[in-house]
Amino acid sequence: MTQIDVNQLNRAKANVSLTQELLTKAIEKANSDPTLAQEAIKQASNEISSALTAVTQVEKSSQAPSTEL
Repeated sequence: MTQIDVNQLNRAKANVSLTQELLTKAIEKANSDPTLAQEAIKQASNEISSALTAVTQVEKSSQAPSTEL
């Protein structure tokens, strides 16, 4: 049986939490500071990519055929 990498999932969870904070900041600053809002959106996009990469790696490793006998 393949073991799920909980550390990778925790990293993905942290990325998602940071994404939420960044998007909240972008929403709050949308009218008053569009440049800051745009930077927060860019950072949020990077965090989403990191989270997706981590989850995809866990998914692939958990689907890999087990070599244990």
